[in-house]
This record gives sequence, structure tokens and C-alpha cells, in this order.
Amino acid sequence: MKMDPSLNVLGEALRPCSMNPKTGFFRNGSCDTCDQDQGSHTVCVVMTAEFLAFSKYVGNDLSTPQPEFGFGGLEPGDRWCLCAGRFLQAHDEGLAPRVDLEATHQRALEIVPLEVLTSCGRSD
Repeated sequence: MKMDPSLNVLGEALRPCSMNPKTGFFRNGSCDTCDQDQGSHTVCVVMTAEFLAFSKYVGNDLSTPQPEFGFGGLEPGDRWCLCAGRFLQAHDEGLAPRVDLEATHQRALEIVPLEVLTSCGRSD
């Protein structure tokens, strides 16, 4: 798998999203992506209880540990590389978590408009 260039939505070097829990399609802590990442795990978010409940309701339970996959489950405050489509769906429902723009990969823009990301985002 050839990783895409590590650039964020601001056109700068992609910052890490989370090393604990370790996130990303490549589980390298960053929202790096490639053509094989069909879910586009490119949006770095900070989890909220509301978003975790929404995600579970729509069929993607991120809060329940799955030790057989080395996944401890997410809690409010955890940072995670979220699928761009799921983020947009949550945004449309008014439940989008906060976005770290500096850690969100530029390929997220293929699915989520920059205006939507910046309305939920921050950059340090």
C-alpha cells in the first residue's frame, strides 16, 4: 500500500491525531490514507458521548471494547481518525464532534467541504 502525502486540510504537514488510543487506517497515530482506505479514515475528531451514542445507533459501535482486535473502545475526550462519510452524516444530524484541522488529512475534502470541517474545527 502506498500512503498518500501526509498533508492536512490546511495544506500543511499532517499532525498526529492520537497515539493513545492508536488511531488511523495504518494505526500509526495519524489520519494518513491511501487508495485502499475505502472508508476514508481521514477526519481527526475528539469524541463526545453524543457522537459515540449516534455512531452506535447507526451501526458503528466505537465505545464497546473488542479485545480480539486490540480495540479498547473509545470514550468522550478520545481522539480518533473518523471516516469522512460518518463525520458528514453526524454533521448533517447536528451531532458532529470537534475536528482537529491540523490532524485531518486533505483527502477528507473529497467528501466533506472545508466549510463544514472549519465550522466544527480548530487548529492550534
